[in-house]
Amino acid sequence: MPIAPDFTSVYEHEWEINFTQCTPYGLLKYVDLCNILQLTAAEHSIHGGLSFNDMQEHDQAWVLSRIRVEITDTLPKWMDKVIVKTWIEDLQGSRSIRNIEMYLNGKKIAGATTYWAVFNTKLRKAEALALPHEHFEKYPDRHATEHSFSRINVTREAEKVTNRTIVLSDLDIVNHVNNVKYLEWCLDTLDTRQVLKQGLKSFEMNFLRELNLNDQVTIHRDQEADQTYFSVTKDNKVSFALLLDWKA
Repeated sequence: MPIAPDFTSVYEHEWEINFTQCTPYGLLKYVDLCNILQLTAAEHSIHGGLSFNDMQEHDQAWVLSRIRVEITDTLPKWMDKVIVKTWIEDLQGSRSIRNIEMYLNGKKIAGATTYWAVFNTKLRKAEALALPHEHFEKYPDRHATEHSFSRINVTREAEKVTNRTIVLSDLDIVNHVNNVKYLEWCLDTLDTRQVLKQGLKSFEMNFLRELNLNDQVTIHRDQEADQTYFSVTKDNKVSFALLLDWKA
């Protein structure tokens, strides 16, 4: 797809929150917050000629490696309209850092920094981006979060919570587990009241190894003060790590 005539290096998209994206309290779910942020990034890629279809001409796709989300105000509710802004901080070789912000009534309510890899969907490994990207201005000094990615300690001791088998509904267009599914699995193991009261101030996810249909995985959890750690393992190797930071 060619570069859109109205392409800009900083992209904005308005989204209306629908009822399927909301908790029983009518507020946006954390999982759907992540979905909206990433859909905005995808829209920007489409406008800039780096869409999934464009990249598939070279058997490539963007896959998420890391994401840090900071929530600075109450999340939107059903029928609210939010503005989501996104831009590229850095893009070199097979890696890109993209920032994303969500605004409600002109006030920033969430920000995310994301780390993406160019993934060859046939060879199942990272490789340099095959498409030109010089028309995207990069913003190395413009950040959406107060803190950058942290180093999640994946060797941390954690107790087994449950086992899962990867099913068809877990998979996405790249034919592996969609990144928000991991977050959904982990949140579902917590006390319902803890999640519904919207007490998260930030969370960070690290995607280490892809998971595929029928894989057998184990979810582990550890709680320390205002922080909850999760890992998802397959054959005793960590495929995913999550760190939740709760408001004091």
